[in-house]
Amino acid sequence: MPVSLLAIPFLPLASFVLTLLVGKRLGTRAHWVPIITVLLAFFFSLLAFFRVLSGEIINQDLYTWISSGSLTVSVGFLVDQLTAVMLIVVTSVSALVHIYSVGYMKGEEGYYRFFAYLSLFTFSMLMLVMGNNFLQLFFGWEAVGLSSYLLIGFYYEKKSAADAGKKAFIVNRFGDFGFIIGLLLIFTQFGSLHYHEVFGSADSIAGQSISLLGLEAGVATVIALLLFCGAIGKSAQLPLHVWLPDAMEGPTPVSALIHAATMVTAGVFLVARCSPIFELSTFTLNLITIVGALTALFAATIALVQTDIKRVVAYSTVSQLAYMFIACGVGAYSAGIFHLFTHAYFKALLFLGCGSVILAMHHEQDARSMGGLKAVMPITYATFLIASLSISGMPGLAGFFSKDEILLMAFNTHLGAGKFAWAIGTLVAFMTALYSFRLLFLIFHGSFRGSEQQRSHLHESPRVVTVPLILLAIGAVGAGWFGVPSVLGGSNHWAHFLEPVLGHPHVHLSGLTEALLMGSSVLAGVLGIALAWYLYLVRPDLPGVLAQRFSSCHRLLANKYYVDELYDRFIVKPTLTFSRRVLLRLVDLACIEFVVNGIPRAIGSLAEKMRRVQDGYVSHYLAWMGGGALVILVVLLVRI
Repeated sequence: MPVSLLAIPFLPLASFVLTLLVGKRLGTRAHWVPIITVLLAFFFSLLAFFRVLSGEIINQDLYTWISSGSLTVSVGFLVDQLTAVMLIVVTSVSALVHIYSVGYMKGEEGYYRFFAYLSLFTFSMLMLVMGNNFLQLFFGWEAVGLSSYLLIGFYYEKKSAADAGKKAFIVNRFGDFGFIIGLLLIFTQFGSLHYHEVFGSADSIAGQSISLLGLEAGVATVIALLLFCGAIGKSAQLPLHVWLPDAMEGPTPVSALIHAATMVTAGVFLVARCSPIFELSTFTLNLITIVGALTALFAATIALVQTDIKRVVAYSTVSQLAYMFIACGVGAYSAGIFHLFTHAYFKALLFLGCGSVILAMHHEQDARSMGGLKAVMPITYATFLIASLSISGMPGLAGFFSKDEILLMAFNTHLGAGKFAWAIGTLVAFMTALYSFRLLFLIFHGSFRGSEQQRSHLHESPRVVTVPLILLAIGAVGAGWFGVPSVLGGSNHWAHFLEPVLGHPHVHLSGLTEALLMGSSVLAGVLGIALAWYLYLVRPDLPGVLAQRFSSCHRLLANKYYVDELYDRFIVKPTLTFSRRVLLRLVDLACIEFVVNGIPRAIGSLAEKMRRVQDGYVSHYLAWMGGGALVILVVLLVRI
C-alpha cells in the first residue's frame, strides 16, 4: 500500500498524540504541528484524487483486526471515486479551520487541547471515509462522535456547552443502536463485513424476507432501514435533529468543521456508499425522500425567526442535509454527494463568517444587536455575501448547480415521493434565500444597534481569519463548476466521475422542461432575497408587526415547534424518574448494594460479636470449654 495513502489518516493521529503530550509546553505555538500535518494530509489527498482520476482504484488490507470463527475483519483502505471526493472535502476544510482557529482561539485556556481535538476529529473522519469494511466505518463513526463531544463541550465549565456535548453524544446513540443491528444483520446474511463482498452479492437478498415480531419484511428493506437509522442520527434529520442546533454552544471553528462540512455529512456518505443495498428497497428510498423533504421544510421554517446568528446557520445545515437525503432517496446519489461537496465550502464560510462577526462584537451572537458592519468589516461582508448567494442558489455559484441537480432528479424520478420532494424543495429554496439574506441584512446593513462599547471595538478580523474566508469563498463559487448540466452546455463531469461507484440516473426530460425547472428554483431564490430586502431594509418595522399579528405562529417557530420540550416531557423526565425510582433504589441500592456492601457488613457485625468472646477471663474460657464438652457428650449419647 502506498505510504502517501497511509499518511493521510495517520498524520493527524500522530498530531493528536504529540500535541496532547507536549502541546502545553509549546503554549501559543501548539498549533504548528496540527496545521502542518493536516496540510500534508490535504496534499496527499490531492495525490490520491489524481491517482483515482487516472483510473487507479486502491482496495487493500493493512492487517487483520479481528479473527473469530467465521468473522474476519481487517484494517484496510478503499480509495475510489467516492472516497477521493470525501478526502478533498475533509482535509481542505479541516486545514482552513485549523488556520482560522489560530486567530479565533487566541488566548483561550486549553489552546493546545483544542488543536489536539481537531486532529483527533480529522483522523476519525478520514478513517470513516477510507475504510473498506463496515466495522472500520463504524469505528470512525463512533470516533467522530467522541471528537464531537470533546469539541462541543470544549468550554466544559460552561453548563450549556457541557449539556450540548452530552446531548449530541446521547441522541446519536439512538440512531447508532439501529446501525449496530444493521451491521449484525449484514454479517448474518452475507458472512462478511467487507464492502466488496457485501455489495458484490447484494442482489442475493432481493426477494428474501425475514420475520420480525410476527410480521414478514424484506431483508433488504430491514437492513436499509437500520442503516438509515444511523444516518438520521449523525446527519440530524427528523426526529433526531435536536442535537445539532445546541451544538452551536461550542467554539465557532467547531461548528464549521464538524457541523457544517464533515461529521454531519457522514450519514449521507453512508447511504451513498451502501447504494447497492438501498436500491433493493423502494419503500426505504421513498421513506428517505419523505424524511428529507419534511426535515428541509421543518428546519427552514425555524430558521426564519431565529435571532442567534449561529443557530440560523445551524438550522440551515439541517435543511441542506435534507436536500442531500432527497437526492439519495430518489436514487441520484451523485447529486447528493455533489451538494455535499459544494455545501462544505459555502456552509463553512457562513459559520466562519459568523465567527468573524462574533469576534468583532466581543462574542455577541444576537443579530438584533448588530447592523451596519459592512463599513468596518468589508472582507467578512463580501465573503458572507458570496456564501449567502451560493446557498440561495444564484446562477454561477456552487449552490446553484448542486441544488438544481437535486430538484431536477426529484422531479424526474419514478418514485412516488419524488414530485412531493420537488415541490417542498422549491419552497425551501425560497425560504433559504429569505432567512440567509435576513441574516445578512441584520448583521451588515442598516444602523448599528449594539452598545457604544461594542461600537468602539468594531474592526475587521486579522488576516489569519480573513484568508481562510477568502479561500472558502473561492470554493463557494468554483466548486459547482465541476457539475455544469447539459442544458447549460456542460457535460456534467461530476456525474461521470462518480458513475462507477454511484451509477448515473438517466434524465427523461426535454431541455425545455429542464430549463423551466431550473428557472423556477432560481425564481424562488430571487423572490426570497427580494422579500428579505423589503422586510429588513425597506420596511424594517414590518417583521415586528407581523410577529405580533401572527404571535402564535411566531412563538411556535421561535420555540422550534416545542420538540425539545416534548422530548423532555415524554422521554427525558420519565427516563430520569424510572432511573431514580427503579434502577437506583431497587436495582442499585436494594440489590447490588445489598450484595456488595450488605454481606461484608454482616460478616463484620458477626465478627464484632464473636470478638467479645475473647475477653481474657480464665473462668469464662473454662465455662465455654465445659459447655462445649457437655454439648459433645449429649450428642454422643443421643447417637448411641
